[in-house]
Amino acid sequence: MNSVGDSVDEAILEAVEGLVTAIAIEIDERSPIPLGSAPKDGEYVVNVPVLVAMKAALHNAMIETGTRKSELARKMGQKPIQIDRLFDVEHSSKVETVELALHKLNRNVEVSIVVTTAF
Repeated sequence: MNSVGDSVDEAILEAVEGLVTAIAIEIDERSPIPLGSAPKDGEYVVNVPVLVAMKAALHNAMIETGTRKSELARKMGQKPIQIDRLFDVEHSSKVETVELALHKLNRNVEVSIVVTTAF
């Protein structure tokens, strides 16, 4: 993805917004969301917000397992509208709820904190 800004920080912020939008489109189209690739020389790493990454992982898990939203709602004891919100990247779902949904699909969440260099 290419991005433009008056500084590297601005360009990365724009790239994050672009990636979040792209993820939302893939979810709407029910298409698998590809994993990121390793950066090449001269490229920067762009990370999406943790909650968006979890929602993307949940979306991919649903596709991989062939699970329908109605089935996930039943497994979680929730209403379908609540499940729909789990896939809305603009909705601030509780991390615990997305984690539970992933767990119901036999997925575990791992978090790692990595030291990075400044731009």
